[in-house]
Amino acid sequence: MFFCNQRKISGHQKSPSLIEVKKIIEEHLATIPKEDSHIEIGFFGGNFTGIEKQEQENYLKVVQPYFEKGIVKGIRLSTRPDYINQEILNLLKRHKVSTIELGAQSMDEDVLLKSGRGHTAYDVEEASKLIRENGFSLGLQMMIGLPGDSLEKSINTAKKIIELKADNTRIYPTLIIKGTKLEELYNEGLYKALSVDEAVKWSKELFLIFEKANVNIIRTGLHPSEGILGDDFIAGPFHQSFKELVLTEIWNDLFRQRFKTISGNELIMRVSQSQLNYAIGYKGKNKVYLQKLFNKVEFKTDISIFGRKLIIEKI
Repeated sequence: MFFCNQRKISGHQKSPSLIEVKKIIEEHLATIPKEDSHIEIGFFGGNFTGIEKQEQENYLKVVQPYFEKGIVKGIRLSTRPDYINQEILNLLKRHKVSTIELGAQSMDEDVLLKSGRGHTAYDVEEASKLIRENGFSLGLQMMIGLPGDSLEKSINTAKKIIELKADNTRIYPTLIIKGTKLEELYNEGLYKALSVDEAVKWSKELFLIFEKANVNIIRTGLHPSEGILGDDFIAGPFHQSFKELVLTEIWNDLFRQRFKTISGNELIMRVSQSQLNYAIGYKGKNKVYLQKLFNKVEFKTDISIFGRKLIIEKI
């Protein structure tokens, strides 16, 4: 692809054999509690429905015994929007695939063209409609900072993903990988990647839009385990704690609004356990900000609090 060297991203130079797939499944199942677990098996790191039909079926058949034993509840996979048709969906349905994630990347035609994606926004719309009509859960992945992209265009993409009734999404900042056309443009000075700060700012806006629309955000940024570190990474807004940076900024905005006219000696507040680190902020950023307003700042967790809410215990 124009901007993506999938083999280097996934860390695999060839597709795993059926024996390897079964081994991977067994190794992961051994680490997951069987009781009260909703276990799904995912085929990611490529365009699953773009491989030979028989190969797709062979991979899916490896998973079926785990359904029969009641261990696995679903299969999810990623693919391109132009690799979806009714015949493919019939095959996936027969083998209990539950979620299909499309690499939409952008819903702006100019961005898709400049990025050499090889599909159109219309392809995404039609594939999404077909996927939902056939009873699958729909995921639409997006990338920010592609050639020709802007914050406004990315926001419009997010809104279109919501209009298409996606159940979940992933927000990936565009990174420049060795061996891609994007690297050539970068070296020629024809493409400039977003900075980490810019990518965080854009992602913060998108995160809140998706959150308000109840679209599940599965991932924000690439994780180091996804093979991006090393000599293959050329440039771009990669950060090992990218999601934490984004959520830190969301909490920072909340604090600035809540305490813009308030200061004092002591501030004690309660937040949910899941949001504690983000409330304190990456490297304590938000706590440091609050300590400029209050002599003492203390965070406590409260199991009765959910989401991004806070209860002021003392001020």
